[in-house]
Amino acid sequence: MDRAHNLYGTTINGGAYGNGTVFKLGHRHDLTVLYSFTGGSDGKWPYASVIRDRAGNLYGTTHSGGDYGNGTVFKLDASGNETVLHSFAGGSDGSVPLAGLIMDKAGNLFGTTYVGGTYNSGTAFKLDPSGNETVLYTFTGGSDGGGPYAGSLIMDAAGNLYGTTSSGGAYGLGTVFKLDTFGFETVLHSFNGSNGALLYSGLVMDAEGNLYGTTFGGGSTNCCGTVFKLDTAGQETVLHTFTGVGGDGVFPLAGLVRDRLGNLYGTTSGGGAYGGGIVFKLDRSGYETVLHSFTGNGLAYANGDLLRDRLGNLYGTTFYGGDSGDGTVFKIRARALSYREF
Repeated sequence: MDRAHNLYGTTINGGAYGNGTVFKLGHRHDLTVLYSFTGGSDGKWPYASVIRDRAGNLYGTTHSGGDYGNGTVFKLDASGNETVLHSFAGGSDGSVPLAGLIMDKAGNLFGTTYVGGTYNSGTAFKLDPSGNETVLYTFTGGSDGGGPYAGSLIMDAAGNLYGTTSSGGAYGLGTVFKLDTFGFETVLHSFNGSNGALLYSGLVMDAEGNLYGTTFGGGSTNCCGTVFKLDTAGQETVLHTFTGVGGDGVFPLAGLVRDRLGNLYGTTSGGGAYGGGIVFKLDRSGYETVLHSFTGNGLAYANGDLLRDRLGNLYGTTFYGGDSGDGTVFKIRARALSYREF
């Protein structure tokens, strides 16, 4: 979201060539397609969200396309002109970036690829402002984790990076990892099923350095996913296990957003009153409130995290549903907790 409350995002399909778009949604709910991917060297299928710099340039990744067909990192200027900053070759540099990007104060971009690298289990990479790529870490797929999925990295004040993997670790069910400024990896936690399994989203960090996230599966019911907290000593607390019972959701694909009071907000891809997923709030004591249950007109099946504005309104996307069945952008008002599709 920019200062004028315009929203920016991507679609994995559609557009002029059927290969996805970057769009802008105005505060009056008017949609502008900023760029349509052709599926060639410019990229194909942007799976993750975009980030925006102070000049209004947008940065993101495409799942496929590029010079080698293995995905790209792209820049879109304020006039809608695209520049491919990097095309993944599919070898040691990585392949299939599913996650979005983060940018440091120097303009360097950081991200992950789902596969590729020396062991074909994914990479963490850095791209400098000139487009030069450095592979910061290559995952082996073993105890160190493998297959970093759609969750963007986060960075602390010291420049350390934190992220998740969808597989690998001590039990093969995913990890939370830390990557220091020298490229040394530490596995902070390995999931074993009962405490969660399969991480398809990223993390949020509080002022004390505690990490919060979701798992798609596992939990006390060994089924439907969790919300977890990881303290600075690496101790995990399961804050909520999704069951699908009583209107609860199941299978969270997206990550979390956190407010100043420590409340967490997120979505699930299924469950709820109508089976279409939910938007939920989790307070500091772990008490869950279902803010909205999606009907058949808006399944909350998406890898994109929620966005929260200064007034506490929540914004997000659904993968399916809406008037055409191809997805929606929605807002949940903070005061009335009412749902509205754009």
